[in-house]
This record gives sequence, C-alpha cells and structure tokens, in this order.
Amino acid sequence: MASQQGLTVAVTGPTGDLGIALVSGLERSRRVKKIVGMARRPFDPASQRWRKTEYRQGDVQDPASVRDAVKGADVVVHLAFTVIAASDASWSVNVDGSRNVFEAAVASGAERICYASSVAAYGFHDDNPDWLTEDVQPRGTDSMPYSAQKAAVENVLGEVLLKTERTAAWVFRPCIVAGPKAATFLREIPYFRLGERLPDPVLRFLQSMPVLKPVIPDAGPAFQLVHEDDVASAFVAGALGRGSPGPYNLAARGRLRLGDVADVLGWYAFPLPDAALDITAELVARAPGLPAQLSWLQAARKPVWMRTARAQKELGWKPKHTARSTLLQMIEAYREDAGRVSE
Repeated sequence: MASQQGLTVAVTGPTGDLGIALVSGLERSRRVKKIVGMARRPFDPASQRWRKTEYRQGDVQDPASVRDAVKGADVVVHLAFTVIAASDASWSVNVDGSRNVFEAAVASGAERICYASSVAAYGFHDDNPDWLTEDVQPRGTDSMPYSAQKAAVENVLGEVLLKTERTAAWVFRPCIVAGPKAATFLREIPYFRLGERLPDPVLRFLQSMPVLKPVIPDAGPAFQLVHEDDVASAFVAGALGRGSPGPYNLAARGRLRLGDVADVLGWYAFPLPDAALDITAELVARAPGLPAQLSWLQAARKPVWMRTARAQKELGWKPKHTARSTLLQMIEAYREDAGRVSE
C-alpha cells in the first residue's frame, strides 16, 4: 500500500505564495516518496533545494497535461488559482481548470484530494454569523468573482466525488495567507502597487519625507491572517490522511486592522466611516467594467472571522505564528527584498 511504500503527491500551483511552503513541507515528510509539481511558468525545483520533486510545465485548462501530472499520484493537491485578478474571464482557469484536476485525480485512482479553498468561499453575506464554522454553507458573493468562484469550485468538487467511492477530499479554507514568501496581501495595498512602478531615486525621496508618508484608510472590521508555513502544515496533515474528509478553517490567533498594518510600516492611517465604505462597495458591485481588484471592497463590509477548532482537534493543527507575528515577518521579508533590489 502507498502508506507502506511512500506517497506520491501531485501538486498544481507549486510555485505560488502557498506552493513553495507546501512542497517544502512535503519534502520534509518521511512518508512522501515523490512529488510532481505542475504550473504554467518555467521553474527549477533545485532553486528551492527540493530533491523529491519533479516539475512539469503545464496548464490546468489542458486536460492532457493535468492527466500526465496526476498519473500514479496517491494524493492530488490543488492550489492553482487566479486570486487578485479573478474575474469573469478567470472562470475557465479557476472553475473549469479545477474540474479537470478533480476528474483526473478520480480517474487516476488517487486516494485523496487536498483543495485550497478560502474563507471567501463563505461569501460576505449579512446573514452569515460573525464567527464562521465549517457548518456554514459556502455561498460565495456573486459580485466578487474570487469569492463566487471559490464557492463554485467546492460545488464542482462535490459533484465529482459523487462518482467515486475511492477518492476523498480535504478542503482547506484559510483566511488571508501571509508570510516571508506570501506577500500578495501587502503588494495589493495601492501605495506598494504605485511604488513598484516608480524609479528607485524617486521612491527613496518620497520615503524620506515624513509629510509624504503613505496613508492607508483604516476601513471595515478586523481581519485574520495565517502564516504560509502553518497553512502548509495543515495541507501536509491532509495529504498524509490525518483527520477525516471535509472542510477545515485555518486562521492564526489574533485579529488585525489596516491601522495595525500602517503602524508596522510606519505609515499613517485614517478611519474611513462605515457609511462611506458601504456606499463605495455598493457602487463597485453595481458598476460594470471596473478592475477586478476593486471587487475586494466587498470583503471589507462584513466580518469573516473563522473558528478553527475542527482543524485543531482532527488534524492536530497548532499554528506556530500569531496574526501579528505573521504580519511582521511578511513586512521584514519585503523590506529585505527591496533592499537587495536597490543595492
């Protein structure tokens, strides 16, 4: 059996924010014999000092490349997903591509699927409880494509599993994933997006002027973060078959506000009235043709805090990092990278 001979694990999206941490965790597991990673861009596993991992360049939209990647896998981990730029145009990648992965996993006889869903799958509905448990139905929010598509993929997974008795699925719903290698959240703050496009001398001049410090609107309820390594440890537990199939919420201890982010960065923050946020988010929800990133304003209107008791009880999952320490590590790593680039 696979448990005696060592597991073969196929991973889609191994080069993203979470993928690096996850594959590194699988590499350290004695029960994992072989890892096959697949993503669209060129990548050399040796750059991460991975020794068990084979890499294949491919696209989840191409059934043939998916079948090749998951062939012979005991476990299929599906991470590949368009996140910030999710839109109607990303349906073929996010939803149809996920169906390709799930169907190929079942057809190949995989024992387990581990899928990276999100807290956003629950949607940002007024009738959702402030504290979410896995019993809450993942309904998504139609006006936020990322949220809607995460919920749609969970539905697709359920449909595919109805056709098999062999394959079971672990569905992980993390909050915002952050850490030294997972800085998407930080990079999407408008000042960072602007700063990365400015010539370095201009950016350094602006940063040296106290009156020109960037400003973050401190809007909406507090939010949760979870460290990339802690999410990876939950996936490794699922890949090894710990716990039972089903959904698992993942979040670190503690909550943050955008004002806390500004404080760590040494920036200014100002409170944005809830009424102004509601009006802006409503206009964005109704206006067609706006950038996909603006749909994330929906996430600032409703608390989406998660209980993680199930992961702790069934997987033995104990996050090593708090929300604040995760934030500090992410910003420290970003500054170090920026310093190396400017040298």
